[in-house]
Amino acid sequence: MGCASAPEFSAPLPQKALVLEKALAGRTLGEGVFVNSLTGGETTFSVVIDGRWDGKVLTLVEDFTYRDGSTDRKTWRLTKTGEGAYRGVREDVIGEADVRQDGPGVRLDYWVTLSTGIGGIDVRFQDLLYLNADGTIANKAVVSKFGLRVGRVDITMRPQDR
Repeated sequence: MGCASAPEFSAPLPQKALVLEKALAGRTLGEGVFVNSLTGGETTFSVVIDGRWDGKVLTLVEDFTYRDGSTDRKTWRLTKTGEGAYRGVREDVIGEADVRQDGPGVRLDYWVTLSTGIGGIDVRFQDLLYLNADGTIANKAVVSKFGLRVGRVDITMRPQDR
């Protein structure tokens, strides 16, 4: 299991910086997996993200479809507070997400209450988004509880018509 540390860039480092309001405005399609560090189980999913930038707020409507056929919708509202800095809210996020530029990537740090068979559990997500050389966007996340890694998420996203 081990201690949870924030995800790192894959080698080599991205040459072009990811700018959220440019990269995620419009439609983006993604494929991903959640890996449970405790059981080794994997949950695959696809996501369609419709993004809208109004000059101050980036709204991302995320429609997830899981391997078992279940669906879920989440909506991020990322308010730009400064150069490379945002305040993020989503219906399942506890408080606000810290969203900031980190060199060529963007980091998100937030807490979510996950529903489980034994009730809700609060976990921390530490995401890193960056551009791959082929134009896709990588989203790597570490999920932790009490500083211990309980899972990870890997998503590859493809912007459409840009």
